[in-house]
Amino acid sequence: MAAVTQKSALELAPTQLYIGGEWRDGSSGQTFEVHDPATGRVLAEVADGTVADGAAALDAAVAAQAAWAQVAPRERSELLRAAFELIAERAEHFAMLMTLEMGKPLAEARGEVKYGNEFFRWFAEEAVRIHGRYAVAPDGATRLVTTKQPVGPTFAITPWNFPLAMGTRKIGPALAAGCTLVVKPAHETPLTMLLLARTLEEVGLPAGVLNVITTSHSSDVSEPIIRDPRLRKLTFTGSTGVGKALVEQSAEQLLRLSMELGGNAPFVVFEDADLDKAVDGAMLAKMRNIGEACTAANRFIVHESVAEEFGRRFAERMGALNVGKGTAKGVDVGPLITEKARTGVAELVDDAVAGGAKILTGGEVPTGKGWFYPPTVITGVSADARVLREEIFGPVAPIITFTTEEQAVELANSSEYGLVGYVFTQDNARVIRVAEALEFGMVGVNQGIVSNPSAPFGGVKHSGYGREGGFEGIEEYLETKYIGIAL
Repeated sequence: MAAVTQKSALELAPTQLYIGGEWRDGSSGQTFEVHDPATGRVLAEVADGTVADGAAALDAAVAAQAAWAQVAPRERSELLRAAFELIAERAEHFAMLMTLEMGKPLAEARGEVKYGNEFFRWFAEEAVRIHGRYAVAPDGATRLVTTKQPVGPTFAITPWNFPLAMGTRKIGPALAAGCTLVVKPAHETPLTMLLLARTLEEVGLPAGVLNVITTSHSSDVSEPIIRDPRLRKLTFTGSTGVGKALVEQSAEQLLRLSMELGGNAPFVVFEDADLDKAVDGAMLAKMRNIGEACTAANRFIVHESVAEEFGRRFAERMGALNVGKGTAKGVDVGPLITEKARTGVAELVDDAVAGGAKILTGGEVPTGKGWFYPPTVITGVSADARVLREEIFGPVAPIITFTTEEQAVELANSSEYGLVGYVFTQDNARVIRVAEALEFGMVGVNQGIVSNPSAPFGGVKHSGYGREGGFEGIEEYLETKYIGIAL
């Protein structure tokens, strides 16, 4: 097999809208540019969908819903399994596309292909395990039958930071449950989703079951779809601010919702922690996806007795990372997604330093092309620093200290967000106490990654609601129907 090049990966990805089983230009005939954040060069021009295109996509999903819901679970399962296998064959194409349009290093993009593809395998297996129940009413006069049915046409809005995985973990359970979809990927990274749609088309997914709208006018195109009475579910991954606006729009039709929103993950290191494991975990929790992840560790809360040693080791590891274009050999850290994103990260660091923080490594915006920012560790951060309150979404690690377990929990919970927290300790009783006390939907204990297709992913508070993955993931796309049968 010929090696995958940047050119061959781009040539495999469609650039049109996918509606009703057809690839077509947008109704306006306009396109928008997709850029490489490492160089600024134009990678492709993609169809710029309009409100009319969004309506056409929903029309197609609605028209296909009844027939898709009647497809046998085994057939839905086998389609997802076939897609899983074809994605695995195209792993290098998908990885190259993600590196080009999003910036992450190629090795990390390969990891996302493997991780994201597991959602298709997992939900291929779950498609045939949708269960109801049969019971006798307490008075014996009625039989109680419950069954699960697909929610119906679904609108999925996916972010730019995990272009494949954020799609597969929505599309997988929806298709397994018998729902049709309209998917709107982020305009920064549409190519990966378009290749995913082509892959599903090639394995035989019926026309109209999956529709993809790319657009540079996201809110204009999305709102009419959300307010359409034929839509039954909205699933969104993105910022809390945008999520709140979408929830308001969804109230008109009382849509079923899955909202995976912002995070401000605490990384708590207790005095008895294995520091080697803690630093390894910190690198994973902070630097996965260049720190551009809702699960990224945002606040490092370290016991005062080990804070200096932890900070020194952590800064050494962070400072040794190689920054550069993701397709180059030996690169550990790619560019941030846009100039605006880099400016925002730099401003958070500058604010902390102005408040008395000390930079252990990094902290300076490099010159030259691309939206690069160096891995940065800062200590002595004041309690009111923005970097502790806001989601960083970049390779910056602020360290603060604590004295008691109670103080650590209080600091960890002192955020409006509640997606994930990380805890490092060798005390098993403390593990249980702290994990139960943390106000987060997920807790990683002595590990820096919690995401797993077989586990329920999701948060509480302003990090949203609903779960993706695990046994719970498919339930988000199913309604329970009760049938009472009199004897």
